[in-house]
Amino acid sequence: MTQPIRVLLADDHRHAREGMREIVSADPWFVIVGEAESGEKALELVGTDRPDLVLMDVHMPGMGGFEAVKAIKSAYPQVKIVMVTVSDDPAHLFEALKKGAQGYLLKNLNPSAWRDYLRAVAFDEAPLNPDLALSILREFAGRKKTPPVETGAPPVEDLTPRERDILQEVARGQTNRDVALVLGLSEHTVKNHLKNILQKLHLGNRVQLTRYAYEHGWVDAGD
Repeated sequence: MTQPIRVLLADDHRHAREGMREIVSADPWFVIVGEAESGEKALELVGTDRPDLVLMDVHMPGMGGFEAVKAIKSAYPQVKIVMVTVSDDPAHLFEALKKGAQGYLLKNLNPSAWRDYLRAVAFDEAPLNPDLALSILREFAGRKKTPPVETGAPPVEDLTPRERDILQEVARGQTNRDVALVLGLSEHTVKNHLKNILQKLHLGNRVQLTRYAYEHGWVDAGD
């Protein structure tokens, strides 16, 4: 990516938008192209301002954040969306993934962590926060009798043993560098394997891959 990442901010609180604007604007990788105080306005501005990335508050009046994500992804599937919230409730994360969000960011993180994470999302390299990954693991461990959600993806058996290893590490919240260290590979090799995994499973990004791994039992409570 040679051009700045175009960002749209969506939050019904003016001070919250000001805070996000201050954090994001401090990084030359980003340029803010619009701000919305509602889900309806966010959907409108995505159509006119063509952002690459939307920061979406979970709770807004009218069309809430989750509904806005679903509407935006339906009309503009290429746009990446990161939910922004004060809550680390796994139920919110599940809902965000279900609606098509690429990431989940807590408002109380320090600004440098925000910028690092948003760059990673923009470049499809963002790992799931390990604490949230653990929460998902526990949630799905309690749903063992529930059939996995149908994603339309091919079965994981189509993967090679090495690709399955990488899938499991990514689902635990590991970065590409961490996966490389754990498996004794180069980071470049991990990236290539991850690209192949996503293509084989017909998934768009590593967040979707993480959800797939948990729902299909490739990460279990013993890991």
